Amino acid sequence: MAGYTKRNLIAEVENSAPKFGMGEVLDAHFARDDLGCTKLGISLQRMKPGARMPFGHDHDEQEEVYVVVRGAGRLKLDDDVIDVREWDAVRVDPAVMRAFEAGPDGLDLVAVGAPNVRDTEPTMGWWSDE
Repeated sequence: MAGYTKRNLIAEVENSAPKFGMGEVLDAHFARDDLGCTKLGISLQRMKPGARMPFGHDHDEQEEVYVVVRGAGRLKLDDDVIDVREWDAVRVDPAVMRAFEAGPDGLDLVAVGAPNVRDTEPTMGWWSDE
């Protein structure tokens, strides 16, 4: 048995966004199960130009790192909003509420988190214009 797993994040990992009603905003490929990960999770998020994540989220335990691999945009972290661009990496503490907004060319990012926990619930409309 091989000690590795290889999957193409776009071609071989399901785009989950449409089944959660978010296909107009992004493509979301969560590869934890497809890769057989036991200690971490990884996903590819491909946001449409000018789109804003329709929810914010935080975690009880899971620290995450986001790496922008294409495009640019903004990231809201609690009350702070920061600009992000290609190859920026941002580490986020578990308790920090977060959400992305894509710039005019879209925003592709890879998210990595550990340990293997599913300890979050989305907060719809968290980043509003109000």
